[in-house]
Amino acid sequence: FCKVLTCKNRKATMKILSSSAKWSLFSIQVLVLNAAFVQSQHTHTLQVENESGVPIDIYWIDPQTKEGSPLTEEPFSHGHGMNFNTFTGHEFGFRESPNEAGVCGSDANGGSCRGTSYVVVDNILGIRINKKFEIEIAKPPPVEEEKYVIPEFEPVQYNPYGSTETLALSACQEKSKTAVKTDTLSSVVAATTLEELISCVESNVTQELMGVSGEVVFQSETRAHIAERFENYTCADEDMPTSPALYTKKWIKGGIEREVNVLHERDASKIHVVKNFISPEECLAMEEAARPKLHKATVANGSGGSELSPNRKAMQAGIKVDWSKEAEGDHIAVLSRRVYDYANWVTGLGIEEHGQEDLMSIQYEGRGDDDGEPDRYMPHCDGDCTGLKHKPATRIATMVMYCVVPEKGGATNFRNSGLHVVPEVGSATFFSYMSPDRIMDKAFTEHSGCPVIKGEKKIVTQWIRLGVDKENPWDSFNTLGIKYSEEDKN
Repeated sequence: FCKVLTCKNRKATMKILSSSAKWSLFSIQVLVLNAAFVQSQHTHTLQVENESGVPIDIYWIDPQTKEGSPLTEEPFSHGHGMNFNTFTGHEFGFRESPNEAGVCGSDANGGSCRGTSYVVVDNILGIRINKKFEIEIAKPPPVEEEKYVIPEFEPVQYNPYGSTETLALSACQEKSKTAVKTDTLSSVVAATTLEELISCVESNVTQELMGVSGEVVFQSETRAHIAERFENYTCADEDMPTSPALYTKKWIKGGIEREVNVLHERDASKIHVVKNFISPEECLAMEEAARPKLHKATVANGSGGSELSPNRKAMQAGIKVDWSKEAEGDHIAVLSRRVYDYANWVTGLGIEEHGQEDLMSIQYEGRGDDDGEPDRYMPHCDGDCTGLKHKPATRIATMVMYCVVPEKGGATNFRNSGLHVVPEVGSATFFSYMSPDRIMDKAFTEHSGCPVIKGEKKIVTQWIRLGVDKENPWDSFNTLGIKYSEEDKN
């Protein structure tokens, strides 16, 4: 391994590899990784050798999704090596490259392709994939050595979900074991070794936390920049379809089966599109109830109240649900029950229908391509999207049901999640923004209503709160989740 560092004639030097065009994609992606941690102190020049006897593919592992992004256009051949800059905490996957028939040549594995992964830690010169498809690591020589000593490779047990913290702790443990391998261990040596172990772990964990923190900040800032461009592009593209679903499932209630397309799924944020959720009769009932009450839509003003805003242009009317008519099949009550049934099916929170906000009829009107201020709703969050603890009686989910869709415009964008929903008559978009441990979403459900250019858009919206009931209705709290006092009410 160290010969690669010192021997000018070694085939596997980076000079030879960098002269080959097949590494261009890899070089670009390494530069991208460098940019992600431009302020990090924990850069590494990591050397990789393939001594597995077979060609391999190399992947960068996304820390969030655990999905691999290929770093090479062609397989990395046996006997080759390369150097590249990376950072503490980055994870790389190595997989035996299959032949044209999709089969690998390892008889011991029945033709299946072997794989392993490695998380970059401090104090490592490089790694080697050996013939058993295990990772061996090379460490620098002890600082007390006066002359350079060729470091020995040490096997690392394969762990596809291995964390940097685990590897760092293992390194510290090995260091301590070496220090105490003596039959005449004194109390002074034992105490010193223990202190060194604690210091070692603290140092490693601190460095990893700093690296993770830097990556989170970078990803958050990058997501915000990309989201702004996504918003402008998607609203302008009239032909853009609804984003593809991660998967599809069925919701069965009252003997009726409805298709659910899951577009986004995280602990604190979920986005679903439900087919055939609202009927024409229910839409008509809501429209007739809303007609005499329509007024300009408002937004929360940040101090507990609400106000008119240029960010939201629409007409709206709140419709109270008469639950006493549910048994006789009242369209509005039946619709509202369906909303809470679905919300509880998704969240499992046992949300009460009493004390909730009114069902809201919202109407947008298109006035043509030349309208300089079309009806729309700029990007916003329906509830808190700060990643903080849920405030009592505040919103945790939303259901948007489409009754009339425009000829042009009017899509719903979730720009931070990269999702675009084109409204369909009768369908509904459901999104929740609180985790099971009651931590709020960090803006993945921030959304907007694209400008309505031509035609009308009529929707029914239910904002769903947690912590309200008959004795503590939603309007006994301000928009900050603070309950009004009797003096406030008077």
